[in-house]
Amino acid sequence: MGYDHQAISSPNFPSFLIFCFITVFFYSSATAKTLNTLQRGSSLSVKNDVSDFLTSPDNSFTCGFYGVGTNAYWFSIWFTHSRDRTVIWMANRNRPVNGLGSRTSLTRDGSMVLTDVDGIQVWSPDLNSTSANLAERAELLNSGNLVLRGPQGEILWQSFDFPTNTLLPNQLFTKGMKLVSNLLGRGNFGSGYYSFYFDNDNVLRLMYDGPDISSLYWPNPGYSVFDNGRTNYNSSRIAVFDDLGRFLSSDLWRFRASDMGLGPKRRLTIDYDGNLRLYSLNSTGFWAVTWEALIQRCRVHGICGRNGICVYTPEPKCSCPPGYEVLDKTNWNKGCIPKFNLTCSEPVKFLKIPNVDFFGFDLKFMESITFSACRKLCVDDCRCQAFRYKLAEKSTTTLCYTKNALFNGHKSPFYPGSLYFKLPLHVDTSLPAKLSVTGSCMDNETMAVVVGSASMYDKKTKRMRWVYLYSFASAVGVVEFFFIVSGWCLLFRRRGAVAPTLQDDFRRISSHFRMYLSSELKKATQNFKEELGRGSSGVVYKGVLEDQRVVAVKKLGDIYHAEDVFWAEVTTIEKIHHMNLVRTWGFCSENKHRLLITEYIENGSLDKHLFSPGFLAWKERLKVAMGIAKGLAYLHHECLEWVIHCDVKPENVLLDSDFEPKIADFGLAKLSQRGGRGSEFSQMRGTKGYMAPEWASNLPITAKVDVYSYGVVILEIVKGIRLSNWVTEDDEEIETEMTRFIRVAKHRIQSGEESWIEDMLDPRLDGEYNRNQAAKMIKIGISCVEEDRSKRPTMDAIVQMLLEC
Repeated sequence: MGYDHQAISSPNFPSFLIFCFITVFFYSSATAKTLNTLQRGSSLSVKNDVSDFLTSPDNSFTCGFYGVGTNAYWFSIWFTHSRDRTVIWMANRNRPVNGLGSRTSLTRDGSMVLTDVDGIQVWSPDLNSTSANLAERAELLNSGNLVLRGPQGEILWQSFDFPTNTLLPNQLFTKGMKLVSNLLGRGNFGSGYYSFYFDNDNVLRLMYDGPDISSLYWPNPGYSVFDNGRTNYNSSRIAVFDDLGRFLSSDLWRFRASDMGLGPKRRLTIDYDGNLRLYSLNSTGFWAVTWEALIQRCRVHGICGRNGICVYTPEPKCSCPPGYEVLDKTNWNKGCIPKFNLTCSEPVKFLKIPNVDFFGFDLKFMESITFSACRKLCVDDCRCQAFRYKLAEKSTTTLCYTKNALFNGHKSPFYPGSLYFKLPLHVDTSLPAKLSVTGSCMDNETMAVVVGSASMYDKKTKRMRWVYLYSFASAVGVVEFFFIVSGWCLLFRRRGAVAPTLQDDFRRISSHFRMYLSSELKKATQNFKEELGRGSSGVVYKGVLEDQRVVAVKKLGDIYHAEDVFWAEVTTIEKIHHMNLVRTWGFCSENKHRLLITEYIENGSLDKHLFSPGFLAWKERLKVAMGIAKGLAYLHHECLEWVIHCDVKPENVLLDSDFEPKIADFGLAKLSQRGGRGSEFSQMRGTKGYMAPEWASNLPITAKVDVYSYGVVILEIVKGIRLSNWVTEDDEEIETEMTRFIRVAKHRIQSGEESWIEDMLDPRLDGEYNRNQAAKMIKIGISCVEEDRSKRPTMDAIVQMLLEC
């Protein structure tokens, strides 16, 4: 179609072919040259804005000049098939070359040299003196590793030994290596302020090393090495992750990708925002985050700079406190600067901001001190910029911290107490009346304290000053009395309406995980009008928050009326985040009210789709089985705190608009330090039919109870009926559907019947299923419900088995 058949069949056709060949040859030469190896005496260069390239044999990676803008180039390695050509290594990240005429050469004496357009050497790999002249060729391997090989094929140098901000599968990370983030913003490849490395105590850490301070922020610097699940009793300092997405370090830190298994290309990158993330490349060429070090990104130090406070909106965003302004709106790392110049002698006032803390830089720390005494410490010290006052955790002891610098500000509903900024009297801290943020039982307040006045002892105004001092002392007494009466309330109730002490940005905190008033939730649910469901832990109602988010509000049962039980569990819920777990937005702990606010899931619970006249196709059933397994594996193996669900059943699995499963009620469970003495317990919990036999046998309970429940659920997904129901014969209960299902399945598997799978499946599938997947799911389910819990697989092993379907 569209061709001249006569021309093709004519004697001139060979000439036509030669012409086409020459045209294509010259066109290719004028555009780009793709190589598998770079031989001695050859080079890669930037010509006419098009670079020569080295490619890996499988075409997964490309090495060459990576250009940004009009005339800036980096000698780099990137993923060939990612949409944005994601860079994983750079030779000259802090000094781009000038494009036209710049080249990377493997010289005739065996050295690799990067030169700028003017011939100045920008970079050259360090080779030892005995092999400097022996490099025969450069190769880009399928692993993404650029290597220089000697005459015998030995590796003389490799890019894997000099990472920039990214680690690839099977790339060893050892002592002396660092991943260093890029600078803020896309296209800024220079070395940033965040690094990932083995510290001197042999523990992997994340550190902020900015212009003003250096600060460790992960793992939690407030915990010991062992509390963080690490050990410093190792000397190898080595870490690696494999092609399945499993990471293991010599300090015993480990994690797994949420999509663990062979297939996707992966990278571990420290991003410009200071978070360490594992990414997987999907079929469309885009990256998906499958693990990250800090779910609460405000815990990254330096993210908002000096004086800045990180709040959730629900995404992290930086704010300046009243009296301060941002230095550079395009780069919050530079922080906020005061709009005043506070001298040591002028009168001051203190601006109270609840639930805020600035990490470190404490001038003094005092225990069992009154509020006025704590404030006086800051008043009397010219270096003091603010003080923090709170009750000690699970105690009535008061704690006072005075601070000489304000870095790493973070606002969280789980920070008890308040921070008091020291400001001149003239600073305006008024706000619109509509502004509302989370507070404590004590309203925010701006307190005036006159110190160092030049006329303090002027006899002409002595009477006025004594009146002021008496009034002030009385006011302080009232405040202290109110504080003592309200101390316990300070820890466990939401702060009321905010006085004019914050800037507009603080309003954003109200949309993330926070404490709600019961009146707010009553309004959101129209007095708990629309019931979505009920279970052993409480009743769930539909609601709409002020920001128009549709939520599910659960009124918890009597077991959670104890403050310590509820507070311990809700603190853990805040730390947990996974795509297959229902997102929790907040809570209420007011008087006897104990409520949880979670995301609203459109398609309701699994049982309504599985056991009703409705129908789930095989593809959705497999997705549900996989998602539940991944969510439980995260709870069992990846949380710092070990979480056993204890009530896995279809009613506690919700399906979103894409039928992606999300496990509910996961936080109202057994919480303990993984591997600690409290990793087993025996308090009865769960739903008949899904409860493991060890409950009835009074054996210690472990994560294997969830494995048993999952086994029941996955078999119900396959069969499409309640297997926990009893079968009756002549009005006598003889066995459960589950027992009969397993007995029949085992018999048919052992007998080798070819049609055994069809007889075990939901007849509504009508043949529309994958036979191998169905067989694997049935066998997994049977193994999960073994009487002997030691024979049951772990949830991470189940995920791997499903990935191999």
